[in-house]
Amino acid sequence: MAHPYVPRDLNLLDYVPNSLSESTILAVYGLASLFVVSIIWLISGRCAKISKLDRWLMCWWAFSGLTHIILEGYFAFSPEFYKDKTGFYLAEVWKEYSKGDSRYAARDVGVVVVEGMTAVLEGPFCLLAVYAIAKGKSYSYILQFAISLGQLYGTAVYFITAYMEGDNFAASTYYYYAYYIVANSFWILIPTLISVRCWKKICSAVQLQGQKKTKVR
Repeated sequence: MAHPYVPRDLNLLDYVPNSLSESTILAVYGLASLFVVSIIWLISGRCAKISKLDRWLMCWWAFSGLTHIILEGYFAFSPEFYKDKTGFYLAEVWKEYSKGDSRYAARDVGVVVVEGMTAVLEGPFCLLAVYAIAKGKSYSYILQFAISLGQLYGTAVYFITAYMEGDNFAASTYYYYAYYIVANSFWILIPTLISVRCWKKICSAVQLQGQKKTKVR
């Protein structure tokens, strides 16, 4: 069966169309994300001496980590998701998202490597960040800074490689902006803000430590 992706001559043998509608796929993802955020928000409220900003960061890291591990992990290790006939939700997600970037259906090597590393490395570390914030661990800001830089690097590679290859992988203007631009913009904006905050926190801590050493002398 003919696929909906660009380029039209992309060879996807035994392609099976989506069983779920776009609205259903997005609604399930939205509700699942809201559930995760709500649970983390409620749990974080029981943690002593945690600011509202840190509680929101716990929500972000939980959402981000599970997205990396579950969604991106499934893609990285399921090379023939476009052949799925069962209506399995994760396969449906990637069939749909590929309308915004057909490199996923085509198993572009660069995309697979970036997504695989994100799932295996950044995903677990995102969940560790949730724990670090909750427990007030000394490595919390360094960890968040490192993860955010990793997310920014991965997103930069993702966009730059698409540009260098012609940036013509979306089925329509709608999918280009809704999936390729808007959906990925969150992993530019939020990690940037977190990086700046963590940088300031780390610098302040180092400066304070230096002042204490000076006083001791």
